[in-house]
Amino acid sequence: MKFSEMPYKRVDFDQLKKDFQKLGEDLDNAKSGEEAFRVHERFYEITDRVRSMREICMIRNDGDMTDPYYEKEQEFSDEHEPIFEKLIVDYQKKLLTSKFRPYLEEKIGPVAFKNIEIAQKTVDDKILGLMAEEKKLEAVYNKLLATAKIDWKGETLNLSLMTPYLHSADRNVRKEAWEKYSDFLASHVEEFDDIYDKLVKNRTAQGQAMGHENYLPLGDARMNRNCYSRSDMQEFRKQVKRDMVPFAEKLHEKRRKRLGLSHLTYIDEGVYFTNGNPAPIGSPKEILEKGRKMYSELSPETRDFMNFMCDNELFDVEGRKTKKTGGYMTDIPDYKSPFIFANFNGTSGDVDVITHECGHAFQGYLAYEDPIREHRDITMETAETHSMSMEFFTEPWMELFFGDRADDYREMHFEDAVIFIPYGTMVDEFQEICYQDTGLSPRERRAVWRDLERQYKPHLDYTGNDYFEEGGFWQKQHHIYDCPLYYIDYCIAGTDALQYKNWMDRDFKGAWESYLKLCRLSASDFFTGLLKQVGLQNPFEDGVLKDVVKELETKL
Repeated sequence: MKFSEMPYKRVDFDQLKKDFQKLGEDLDNAKSGEEAFRVHERFYEITDRVRSMREICMIRNDGDMTDPYYEKEQEFSDEHEPIFEKLIVDYQKKLLTSKFRPYLEEKIGPVAFKNIEIAQKTVDDKILGLMAEEKKLEAVYNKLLATAKIDWKGETLNLSLMTPYLHSADRNVRKEAWEKYSDFLASHVEEFDDIYDKLVKNRTAQGQAMGHENYLPLGDARMNRNCYSRSDMQEFRKQVKRDMVPFAEKLHEKRRKRLGLSHLTYIDEGVYFTNGNPAPIGSPKEILEKGRKMYSELSPETRDFMNFMCDNELFDVEGRKTKKTGGYMTDIPDYKSPFIFANFNGTSGDVDVITHECGHAFQGYLAYEDPIREHRDITMETAETHSMSMEFFTEPWMELFFGDRADDYREMHFEDAVIFIPYGTMVDEFQEICYQDTGLSPRERRAVWRDLERQYKPHLDYTGNDYFEEGGFWQKQHHIYDCPLYYIDYCIAGTDALQYKNWMDRDFKGAWESYLKLCRLSASDFFTGLLKQVGLQNPFEDGVLKDVVKELETKL
């Protein structure tokens, strides 16, 4: 079904509570494992229906954050989301204690039951009010970003639509663009500080109510980290500082020379060539059609996937002034439909949507082949491995999008993939510090960020911009506000993607077969187990990043 034809109806939570009560009673009264699983299949139907309405509402609200109807519906959804989560947790508790658990565990899988055990630690009646308050604070932040109005040459632009000017080939243009961009952020610094301060206090209160010293254990549980710990992530960060940061700095130096600059400043971040970054040729519609051609040639599976997406209006990619910033892939379970949301702005990021977000969506499309709903509940580092790897698998088709600048794009993409890992790892360390030391003032938090930038991005120079020099850059990173502790996943996945990059350079077919297997395995195994099954090294093991970098250096 086309997205425009998908009906939306507010979920009746009174009826939903009755439905879950009946599920629990029927599970308790089941006479066999087969009967218990039939009850569980009804659980799939009920929860998929709620999730479908939630996602349709979110997509339409994000598409126009000034639409009063969907704004109210989104407020209702946010307010009731903790109730929905609690109903699920209470039902799943019965699965854990069911006398037919051995049958169910064989049917659904041990990973699912591990995830259920973790979920029991993420929500409780005593924190439902705090969770609803958290959602409201996140909404305030996102609306503040989405409704930004920046006067640019007589035109009013939002943050997303400023991106082409931030990366302009003309250094004077991008200097002015960055000044206007950061002026908007600086003019709202007290609001950003206040929102984040309230979020840290709120999440800390949730963590403490659940029996923890701070938010970190609760946050990691909500990220469903089921096979590695915070200490593993800390060890990964050490590898990044030791092995990846020096390599990334070499790439920044290479970029500096290519740009012909005596030194790099913040206005040069994200700029790779003196004639400007390669930009895609064509309108958003034409870019989507080129994506359809690319995926039709990559494999039969990707051909069928892209045709399904395009034919059913499952992209919303055109930039609009009242549209939420950023991009994402989600899915609408009732219609077995992935959905991609983005803001095309005429930069290479438009093509990244067709590769990165389509990597997510392709895996989600394949996952619907599996009737076990829990196998679609992939953890984020696995999900980002699908997307970031697809960016490399599609590189042979970049001439479609960039013409004679395809090689420039490939060079830029390679460098960007490497230099992102230090940045993303820095975001994780920043968040860990903020939730460990909840007494930090807003000014002290900004000082922490600036200190981390000197460790992870030592080339960075903010001369002339007091807001960034004092550590304000992170306030534009919405993950820090509304997806706490979700960023290290990109870095772990980025390491996997670079492994695939090295592999496909040696054997494209073998690498693709491994990738396709990874997508189909979905969440049937733990992340570390999946890596073994498809022939990738575990990024948490000491020396893996060093090995990856050693092979990457041969490509310089």
